[in-house]
Amino acid sequence: MSRSGVSGVLQRVSFGVFSVVALVFISGAIVAILADPGTRVAAALVGVVCVGALEMAWIRVGSVPHRTPAISMPVLAIPALVPVLPDQAIIGVVMFGILVVLLVESRRIAVSVHSAGLAGVGCLVYFLIDWLLGRAGVAAVPAAAAASAGYVVLVLALEVFRVRLINAPTDRGGHLLVSPLRLGALLVIVAALTMFSVRWVSVGLPVPGEGRTSIHTAVGTLLASFTVAMIVIVVRIVWDMRRRLNGLVLGSSILSGTRSVDSLADALCQAAATAVGVQSIALQPDPAEAGAIGVPVTFTPGEPRFLVARRDPMDGAFSGVDRHALQALVATAELAGQARQNVAGLTAKANTDPLTGLPNYGAFQEALDTINNTRSDAEAIAVLFMDLDGFKRLNDTYGHQVGDEVLRVLGQRLRQAVRAHDVVARVGGDEFVIILTRLASLDEATAIAQRILRASAAPLAVGTDSIRPSLSIGLAFSALIETDVASLVHDADHSMLMVKKSRRRGSIDGEASINVSGHRSSQFNATVARVIDENQLQLAYQPIVSLVTGRIWAFEALLRYVDPELGAISPPSLVEKSKSLGRFDKLTRQVAEKAMTAAAEFRLVEPGIICMTINIEAGQLAPDRLGTFWEDLNGRYPEISLCLELNERSAVRVSDQVREQANRLRDVGILIALDDYGSEDSSVDSLVRVPMDILKIDRSLVDDLADVRQREVLTALQSFGDKLEYSMIVEGVENEHMAVQLAHLGIRSAQGFHFGVPRGFTETLDRLDEFGAEAVLPARTGPVTQPAAHTAPVLVTES
Repeated sequence: MSRSGVSGVLQRVSFGVFSVVALVFISGAIVAILADPGTRVAAALVGVVCVGALEMAWIRVGSVPHRTPAISMPVLAIPALVPVLPDQAIIGVVMFGILVVLLVESRRIAVSVHSAGLAGVGCLVYFLIDWLLGRAGVAAVPAAAAASAGYVVLVLALEVFRVRLINAPTDRGGHLLVSPLRLGALLVIVAALTMFSVRWVSVGLPVPGEGRTSIHTAVGTLLASFTVAMIVIVVRIVWDMRRRLNGLVLGSSILSGTRSVDSLADALCQAAATAVGVQSIALQPDPAEAGAIGVPVTFTPGEPRFLVARRDPMDGAFSGVDRHALQALVATAELAGQARQNVAGLTAKANTDPLTGLPNYGAFQEALDTINNTRSDAEAIAVLFMDLDGFKRLNDTYGHQVGDEVLRVLGQRLRQAVRAHDVVARVGGDEFVIILTRLASLDEATAIAQRILRASAAPLAVGTDSIRPSLSIGLAFSALIETDVASLVHDADHSMLMVKKSRRRGSIDGEASINVSGHRSSQFNATVARVIDENQLQLAYQPIVSLVTGRIWAFEALLRYVDPELGAISPPSLVEKSKSLGRFDKLTRQVAEKAMTAAAEFRLVEPGIICMTINIEAGQLAPDRLGTFWEDLNGRYPEISLCLELNERSAVRVSDQVREQANRLRDVGILIALDDYGSEDSSVDSLVRVPMDILKIDRSLVDDLADVRQREVLTALQSFGDKLEYSMIVEGVENEHMAVQLAHLGIRSAQGFHFGVPRGFTETLDRLDEFGAEAVLPARTGPVTQPAAHTAPVLVTES
């Protein structure tokens, strides 16, 4: 038989035995009292009341409330009843008093019978010890004290045995079931009070007056014991009220500060245990059993549960106040849970893009901070910044509803293309960001980016048409924990812009759809500083041709660098890092000197090469930056026209000082070009405010020459240039058809992959040596070798 089975059998046996004992002694007491009612009834009634009070004035013998045994002291009433009632009647009175008071308090007959029977057995031991010591010649006072101590030891021993037997699940925090100090103090107090009672009964109460009978003495002693019991009860009630109030305040504080539903359930149990006082407490699907109290609680709609508090059956029964306290805590917990759910719902709405259901920019930033700060040293991450190409044209052609549907489908494809632990967010109109986590290498991040690119490009039906979404992706890889994680996002964003820039210049394949930033934390900083300080930068050159003569007349210098360890570093990353390292002007000087030296070499082979263009920022024209350098460089190469291309973004903020310097440089023969006109940052104001000799048209204005609006804009800009005396170069010419159309519109100069991809110095020199200044190379019969990935067209010294 299991331990629980044995416990049940013993409990049933003890209930039967104690019931018989109670029946025998209580009926015997009634008979004895009725035999002399005039003398015994009053003392018996006062005795019952006193025993009831002493039963309620229990004292705990362990330091953990409700989880260690509590002992009551009805034995203190025995000395007062000895002169009036026979011993067996006294036992009956004690048992009857306990039975009545516990039936009123707990309303459980099994608990009442057990306690009454336990006290009856204790009283038998009391009289046995008192009789034995009396036979041994021990005086009445110390004999009664020893008998009371025996009562306590026996009852406590039986209680400890019962507690061990039922094996109740209680956590006492390492404290003993019975505290030796508390037990010793209890025995001393009980012995002392018993000695006083016996003394008073034998010599009379210490009050004036004569003629007092034993009845008066017994009643007086009982009333004294009753007073002591009431004092203990009042003190305990006050203490319990204080504990309950503190528990309610502390519990409400704990519940109001809890965030999740799971932690709210734990906090509720903790608060209830503190406020009510329990042996154990739990949330369960079933209502409370007899002797426990339970309150229904609902944290999740449709899933009601019960908060059930339990105490040892022999411990103090739960009161109505305990139930009200539990109800108050449950109500507070439900309000806190509802508030958390409301806040969570609002937070989810605030952090979610309503169109795609993906996290928005705020949620993305929070996730990136958390991922960066909690990752291990061996875990790399990457940020992919993505932009949907041609989204404005898509909206204009098919309408915003179709545009929204494309964004929704694209969001689903991105989520399906990455792994479960990656984060996908929509951070703008047609911009998405992905955080790749748990990476081992840059190659792994690049492979995932390629997979994303392929997944996003699957055909998508739009009415009777079918479109293939195209993404520009900037990738920033981080092998170490970032001190400024915002720089990772900035680098990815900038790399994405460079992809779009390359597309506008005329990308020939999908390789330019992904641009890997050179973000490499401290290692990258040291590499960029070393490359610039040691002048190890390399250049590629793309031809600029005349559509009138079909000849090359200029080249644009484009920056590139391949590190032995880090691989190809994107030009935007080199430029941005050079700025943060205070080496941007030094980098620009190196590019300009190498480019002009190359131009001189090109001119020796082909005299028609008369110009070299270099990308700079408008601020670098200022005398305190590179103004005097430009004049000196231009003077060293009188046969070559130096052209400084100002990117549209920096030209927007041209100051009067920079404008004056630009005119001064033009006066000494340096050409000023406005680059990327027609891109998203362009404005008509730039045509008027920026002094220039050349206007370079962005690819976005020539990507659909079948559109009459594009042709009219190009014609107007060419006419405008003729009147203001500046030349116009169209970028992004990818095929002969585009070149012919531009020529028919009166465009005189162009640049793009149709005329040649960017090549290094030696390759460019070989081309000029073999084909001269021919704008278009003759078709080869063999396979055409495409440029390596690191030589793909890129923006160079501009931000």
